[in-house]
Amino acid sequence: MARGEGRLAVTDRWQTQREALGAFIRQQRQRAGLSLRQMAELTSLSNPYLSQVERGLHQPSVRVLRAISDALNLSAETLLAQAGLIDAIAGPDGTRPTPWPAAPGTEDTIRADPRLSDDQKEALIAVYRSMLR
Repeated sequence: MARGEGRLAVTDRWQTQREALGAFIRQQRQRAGLSLRQMAELTSLSNPYLSQVERGLHQPSVRVLRAISDALNLSAETLLAQAGLIDAIAGPDGTRPTPWPAAPGTEDTIRADPRLSDDQKEALIAVYRSMLR
């Protein structure tokens, strides 16, 4: 490995994680029928900051994720897992579920769905991949 490649790989992984988290938050906000402005009011965060989070430009703090999860009626654990801050949600006995391998053809099926735009497909695949980690 060339000097600096390991650092670049970590940076790329974090960037991918931020983008997947932002896409997930955007999808959940749109599913809830909220504009960015409405979400800003519900979370007491600024509209520009939320926009940057949705575009993967900022890694939000746990406090921000909690405010977003409350506004979207999601569990904080769901967003923490999306943010890569926890690996998985613990089961009732406190153990973590064993990750399942990707179902064959799942990503191909997403890519083949004509109802989704290319951006939606890529966001969904990014979220799917992050959930499998």
